[in-house]
Amino acid sequence: MSLIPAVNVENNHAEKVRTMSSPAVEEPRQPVVSCPASSFTPATRIMPPVNPPSNNTAPQKPPSDHTEENDNDYDSDDATTLGSLEFSLLYEQENHALHCCIIKAKGLKPMDSNGLADPYVKLHLLPGASKSNKLRTKTLKNTLNPVWNETLIYHGITDEEMQRKTLRLSVSDEDKFGHNEFIGETRVALKKLKFDQKKSFNVCLERVIPVSEDSEERGRILISLMFNSQQSRLIVGVIRCAHLAAMDSNGYSDPFVKICLRPDMGKKAKNKTQIKKKTLNPEFNEEFSYEIKHGELAKKTLDVSVWDYDMGKSNDFIGGCQLGIQAKGECLKHWYECLKNKDKKIERWHVLLNDNTVQFED
Repeated sequence: MSLIPAVNVENNHAEKVRTMSSPAVEEPRQPVVSCPASSFTPATRIMPPVNPPSNNTAPQKPPSDHTEENDNDYDSDDATTLGSLEFSLLYEQENHALHCCIIKAKGLKPMDSNGLADPYVKLHLLPGASKSNKLRTKTLKNTLNPVWNETLIYHGITDEEMQRKTLRLSVSDEDKFGHNEFIGETRVALKKLKFDQKKSFNVCLERVIPVSEDSEERGRILISLMFNSQQSRLIVGVIRCAHLAAMDSNGYSDPFVKICLRPDMGKKAKNKTQIKKKTLNPEFNEEFSYEIKHGELAKKTLDVSVWDYDMGKSNDFIGGCQLGIQAKGECLKHWYECLKNKDKKIERWHVLLNDNTVQFED
């Protein structure tokens, strides 16, 4: 599946939204460190003493002949051999965009026979669908100290989601001839971020036991609503989608959007956009209007659904949302703001769900 430097989102060739950050003078940081400095592993590996203490040791900076005992409660392997990850997060409230700048990792655990690794970082918003909201960096070859300086952006993140979502950052080793190997991860509760203020992190990677995750979220859609009082019409704008779930074997979808105002609107109730080929971040910029009295809007529901077009067979349902007085959260808030503010176009991002309890017609 929309979070300030200007970023051109590539709509047709990637599930991820990726922006390479240009080298610049690094700003002074006050990194948030989740483990003591002694637990970081430097690039140069130092052999432990013959009779090591009960917990593994890690050299101080600069390296010296003595070691400092690590008295943390968690497993020493997590503290000393997985490595550390440096990154920054910035939530732009006006654009509903979460900027995740992956800077570098240090002292990663060797995963390959040559004593090195081919690391990459994957981002995942929790809870959420496993495919629709994952972003990842490029893979760097043969290094335990990768420097990415790469910015990944989540579009369509609402203020409400910032209070309940957690960002998982995992580092893995890419293996072309087998399964990619997990190295370690860290998690950040997004409610810790202050809006429009960048926060820097430098944290130890940990091994975290996977937890069951909500698998309903299938992407996001940007919708505009306006009630034109002169024409007595509801104007619905389908602007774009972000981070859609991939439905085709090539890793993409051929999405289009259907909207339906119900009940009792007859054949004019249904409209659909053009089909966008091979993209998970389509731009539509299409508007549809419904002739209706303002007082009747409180009794209506707007179904919004996104589909993957398949030639010669039934289309695949990606996800949908419903706006109206009976809705909840952002969907209810958007509808209410439209009713309250005549002749004002109001744009809002909405989460697309694959909800079996709600029926969307193909």
